[in-house]
Parts: sequence; structure tokens; C-alpha cells
Amino acid sequence: MSLLFYRRPDYVAKLPGPMNLSQCQIYVDRTQKHRKAIPAELSFENVVQNRALPPCTLQDFMDYLVYVSHDAENLQFWIWLQRYTAKFYALPLSEQALSPPYSAPEAVQPTGNEVNQPPRTTEKPRFGVSEYEVNFDQQEPPMTPPGAMSPQFDKQSFISGIATTNRSVADSVEDANAQAGLKWQSFTIQPFRAEINRVISHYIAPNSPRELNLSHKTRSAVLHAIQHTTHPSAFALVHDIVEGTLRGQSHPNFIRWSICNGNKPRVLFVRNSGIAHIVAAVILAVFLICSDASRWWRLWCFPLLFVGFDIGIAAYKGLCVIIHTGHSRALRPWEQYGDGASLNSFDNHDDDEEATVGSSTDEVYSMSTPRKGGGKTSSRDISMDTFGTNNAFDHELWVDKYKKKPLLQRIFTKTVWIQNETVRLLQDRIVMQSHVLAALVTVPLTTLIVALPRTGVL
Repeated sequence: MSLLFYRRPDYVAKLPGPMNLSQCQIYVDRTQKHRKAIPAELSFENVVQNRALPPCTLQDFMDYLVYVSHDAENLQFWIWLQRYTAKFYALPLSEQALSPPYSAPEAVQPTGNEVNQPPRTTEKPRFGVSEYEVNFDQQEPPMTPPGAMSPQFDKQSFISGIATTNRSVADSVEDANAQAGLKWQSFTIQPFRAEINRVISHYIAPNSPRELNLSHKTRSAVLHAIQHTTHPSAFALVHDIVEGTLRGQSHPNFIRWSICNGNKPRVLFVRNSGIAHIVAAVILAVFLICSDASRWWRLWCFPLLFVGFDIGIAAYKGLCVIIHTGHSRALRPWEQYGDGASLNSFDNHDDDEEATVGSSTDEVYSMSTPRKGGGKTSSRDISMDTFGTNNAFDHELWVDKYKKKPLLQRIFTKTVWIQNETVRLLQDRIVMQSHVLAALVTVPLTTLIVALPRTGVL
């Protein structure tokens, strides 16, 4: 990876309208052009397997999708499907036989030009989880009762959110099937039929709490497949769309966001400070040129110009040079008002690295994940639950608290050490680029200022 020519992953904007396979391919084509911008250590596989250190863990990825990009339902559904696939293939073969692999019906061919229909495949779907070293043996954990949540969590708002979306699973499934034009009932003898119905009511049905951004055609095709079988292959179409979006749009944007070490107020402050340094250098240069002072006094413009361009270029790429000296990052707003347990390990540097990487990924999939030291579940853990409420966070207590926080405290907020060595290395490259570019701009400008003749106006 080039030191002076490294670029962060380009921002991948969301395409308008419901997602389909052709749009997902556009995402993939865009990100293929910038594969070198994401090192292997920060790959999609390492992030979702929770093998990357903060700020690129699976929880960090989920936080980004919930609080920044507002499409966490994709990752929540993807996690469920990985668990479900592993759980399905752990069944005895006699139970698996009740739900054969789904094969989409072929289009009807014109008479006289019929072609042989391909046989139904009996192999596992291509999105099987054999490549993921995840322990899915335990059953789906029960919903944590509101009384067991962190005191920092807004219980009343959470209960209200449940009440507004507490429609019967059967009613949701029936309405979804009716909109898709499906008039017959699913096979209830098939394994995990009740869980499939919950997935429909949470992710597939229109106006569901975590509705996926699917077109009517895609939704109808998935519901038709689910009616026939509970085999994981019934979700092949929606899986391809969801994973294509995660890989091609969400993950590159998450890595781009994770490389930044400052929050928005801090970055804007540093950027304006850089502009102020450059303006001060210009004023000083004009004053010295118009005076009778020796031209060598104009060399004082060099440090002002260099600092201004240096911190300005770094801030344009989301980095604060001052915070970078300690390889730290500013706390996110939602991290500043929680129980703080998830941030304790950040300040221990190398002491907790092994514990963070070695933790079971299955633990972070559970809503009732216990915190280190026996802490209670916080509101951030709820987003990791498969069957929860919608991903709105306006009810969380940190929102109002952060709005009332003074501007100076937002700018100079607390920082935590960046554990991920790859992220630190990428930040080092970006800061080095800002140093070099600032020098390339400052040296000729300073030479020009020194070379200009005195006017003696002042």
C-alpha cells in the first residue's frame, strides 16, 4: 500500500428505491475499484466475525448502521440467517427432509421450443456458514425483560415502542401473504416454521419493525419460497441483496468512517483553525511586504502556512492531528452516556486485546450479552438482538443529553485509545500525506513571499 498515494474508501451513496440484484452489482463494481483502500485485516469477513479490534468490531459496525447510516436491519437479518442456516443443517436428516431446498420456478417456454428443466439442487446454499468460525449451538436467547436493562435505558419509551409494533405474528404473515397474492397456508409440519413466521413479521412484511428495503417483486418471490419450505435456500434472493448491500455499500462506508478520529465539531474546529492560520500568514506577509522590514522577517510566514495547510488537509480527511499524536479518537455521542463498560478496555491498551479478540462471536449476537464485570445489558445491545423493536434511537437518553452539551465540550470531548493497529497505520499514512502536501505547498509560497520586493508603503 503506497504511503503517499493512499486514499480512504470513497463514500458509496445509497441508490434510490428498493434494492435489487442489479443495484447490488453496482455497489460491488464501485467498491472493486478501491479494493486496496481496505486492508485484509479490516475485511468484511473479519468485521462480521468480530476478529477486528475497536473501532472496527461487530458492535462498532452495528452502531454505525444504527446511528449513522440508519439501515441496521440488513446486518441484523444477515446475522439471523447465518445462525439459522447453521441451526437447520444441525437437524437430523429426517427433519431436514421435511423442508427440501427451494428451486425457483422456471419461466414457461413457448410451445414447440421447450427446453429441459434443470434438476433441483440438493446441495447447501452458497451462503452457508461453514466459512465462519461461529458457535451457533445455543438456542435463540429470550428477550430481556425491560426490568433487566441498564438504568441508562429509557424503559418507558422502549415499552411504548413495543406497544406500537406489537401486532400478532400471524396477522403480519397473513397480511404479507395477501399482498403477495398467496392464498394457501404454509406447511406447519416443517421445522422452524414458527421462527420463519417471526422473521416475516420482523423483516419481510410491509411496515414491519425492521422492514428490509425490498421491491414488491422480490418480497413476493421470497414469501412464495417461504410458503413452500423453511430450507435456508428459500432466502437465497434476499440474502444476495442484503449481503451485496453490506459488502458493497455499508462496509466500505463504515471503514471510511472508522478511520476518522474526530467527531464533527472537532473536525470543523480544526479545519477552521487551519484556515485561520493561513489567513494570519497572508496578513503577516502583506504587512511585511508593505513595510521597510528586512525580507527575511517574512520567513515567519512559513510556520503559519505549514500548520494551516497541514491540519486543514488532515481535517478534510476526518483526522485531528492533535488527537492523532496519542493514536486516540473522540468518543461517539452514544458512547458518552452509557454504562461505560464497553469502553473500559479501550484504555487498557494491550492488556485487553487478547480478551477482545478471543471473545465468542455468538455472545455479541445475543441481546442479553453480559458485560464484563457482570454489568447489565445497555440499550446498545438491543440492536444485536434478532427479534427486537425498530432501530429508532430518538428515545435513548443520550440524544437529549448530547443536544444540551455545550459546544466546547463537544469539541474537546473525551478520547479513547485506538486498539486496531491497522487503523492506526492508515491514520499514520494520512497524516504523513498531510505533512508532505503541506510542505509542497508552503515551500514555494514562502519562497515567493520572500522574493517579492518591498513596497515601503507602511
